[in-house]
Amino acid sequence: MAIRFGNAPCSWGTIEGWGQGIGYAQMLDELVETGYRGTELGDFGYMPTEPERLRLELSSRGLTMLGAYEGVYLKDPALHAAGEERVLRTARLLKSVADVGDGWQPFVVLADEHSRDPLRFQNAGRVRPELGLSASEWKTFAAGATRIARAVRDETGLRTVFHHHCAGYVEAPWEIEAFLEHTDSAIIGLVFDTGHYLYGTGTNEPQQVLEGLERFKSRVGYVHYKDCHPLVASEARSKSWNYKEAVGKGVFCELGQGQIDFGAVTQKLLALGYDGWITVEQDVLSGMGQPKESAKRNREYLRAVTGL
Repeated sequence: MAIRFGNAPCSWGTIEGWGQGIGYAQMLDELVETGYRGTELGDFGYMPTEPERLRLELSSRGLTMLGAYEGVYLKDPALHAAGEERVLRTARLLKSVADVGDGWQPFVVLADEHSRDPLRFQNAGRVRPELGLSASEWKTFAAGATRIARAVRDETGLRTVFHHHCAGYVEAPWEIEAFLEHTDSAIIGLVFDTGHYLYGTGTNEPQQVLEGLERFKSRVGYVHYKDCHPLVASEARSKSWNYKEAVGKGVFCELGQGQIDFGAVTQKLLALGYDGWITVEQDVLSGMGQPKESAKRNREYLRAVTGL
């Protein structure tokens, strides 16, 4: 096993309930054509939800299923049960295709439901401690995440990793640290997303990505590669754009067009012993850009700076 690169539906405009971009069959074809051999599931229902049909779509293209993102509003305990039911539905589908591909066991990528809280949505990329959870809210939040991850493990045997995410309640580095302190490493790990991490620091200091990997290395089970454009990030902060406005303006740009050195990040991961898939994500809203061309350039960039 070694580091290898996949991509995801969000790079083709299907992103976390914000609408559907290019259809899944074209998306998967283009993903393969541009040099990737792994994919995430995307929003439930974007790809086929009948296991045999999904198996066929993956196996016919030589693809490995890497994981699936599910957002749950963990701050509200009344929503934990429904969130668990929804996440388990996705986990069962992932489990049904876990033997397709190279043997990777797909992750349930659990996150706080971003953009639901107006203050967090409006202040993404520049959160302050006073916008965060209280001590009692952290306990509720962590209990919900633990409940869901444990249910996934007990029923399917799959592992859950938590996605720190801008416009959610786990965005800034100190919030990631708090979440990990409130949860058990045996139950839930961390997916480290380079773009969300840097934007979530509130700075344009890319070395913080390397520092973050070192800081949270014991919990990182999976990695997303996403770049962050310094000029767009600065403008978003100075003009108080909300999270969706920043995404729509291209804050998460093509790899190599932003401020993160992915050659250095890859070397850091190798030094830490990371051995698995990395999913490239260039978040775009439906209709933005030219996804296939961007995916190809992202892959070519990674070959150039990593040799992989």
